[in-house]
Amino acid sequence: MTKKTGKLIGIARRAAKRAPMEELRETEITTEGGVVGDTRGRQRGTEMDGRQITVLSADAWGDVCAELDAEVPWIFRRANLLVEGLDLKETEGARIVIGDVELEVTEEVDPCKRMDEQHQGLTAALVPDWRGGAGCRVLSSGTIKVGDTVTLET
Repeated sequence: MTKKTGKLIGIARRAAKRAPMEELRETEITTEGGVVGDTRGRQRGTEMDGRQITVLSADAWGDVCAELDAEVPWIFRRANLLVEGLDLKETEGARIVIGDVELEVTEEVDPCKRMDEQHQGLTAALVPDWRGGAGCRVLSSGTIKVGDTVTLET
């Protein structure tokens, strides 16, 4: 097993589908609902959704902004967590640990056409190299805050 460490530099949630993102300094993550107060993390029916939380790499976001030649706010991506110093490309099955919180990477998150509503060209810029982020399932609950160490276990 390989372990790499980075840092949590952003947390965001949205209360309803298509609602604006709200940035947080600290939040609780639960196995039942993902980021507390976020519409995406809730269980769907009797099965757990494979993507309760979206984690975005700050380095990948930097590549997106460079391609767009614009400083686009990371929350336009509508991801929950922004991590610095970690490459999330092709990490399906890996674990992301932040304090007591443990996430399992379940998928690459493909951008939707909603991204171009946020900034023209964003959809295409998010396509290569997992730039759209990693979809994760919550394995263990806890509280996280901006500045926490993030460990990627592959």
